[in-house]
Amino acid sequence: MSSPTIRVAVAYHSGYGHTTMQAEAVARGAATVADTSVDLLDVSDVNDALWETLERADAIIFGAPTYMGGPSGPFKTFADASSGAWLADRWLGKVAAGFTTSGHMGGDKLNTLIYFSILAAQHGMIWVSRGMKGGWDTSAGSPDDLNRLGGWLGAIAQANKDQAADLAPPQSDLDTAAALGSRVASVTHYLTRGRRETAASQAA
Repeated sequence: MSSPTIRVAVAYHSGYGHTTMQAEAVARGAATVADTSVDLLDVSDVNDALWETLERADAIIFGAPTYMGGPSGPFKTFADASSGAWLADRWLGKVAAGFTTSGHMGGDKLNTLIYFSILAAQHGMIWVSRGMKGGWDTSAGSPDDLNRLGGWLGAIAQANKDQAADLAPPQSDLDTAAALGSRVASVTHYLTRGRRETAASQAA
């Protein structure tokens, strides 16, 4: 049985461009998986086309900078507006994941990822974790390691506040984001294939 094309939507907000760099890396990673179509969606512009694209998606990866211990305001506005999709179960059973950036190494980014995972749970989505051990945790490690900040619920990145988006986040954080995109696309293919085979078996 051939693998169907799956659609991954990266739904994000970025305040200064740093999270855009992370979102683009997530999208690149997802696109490396065969038979995967990727839509990069800025949720600060909430319109009918946005909701239609998200409804067609097999997976939605949420992203936002961490401001004051949680996701940015425009992302929260989008999340609140998704109540229409929730009411109609439009995202039920879709795959979900998340990523975030902040200026500090810690910066309470975990709280943003928890927010995303609860949003996904309320929609009845299937959350995909980072699936990667942490880096930069031994004397032989370096800031060039993948997952250098040690995030497991999703992909996290750090961007120096005095550097523009062409310099931050560092490449290791962008590569970590790309690996999340690839993992989400792969898991979505596994689930889609399993659903097709189950449906075919029940119809036989």
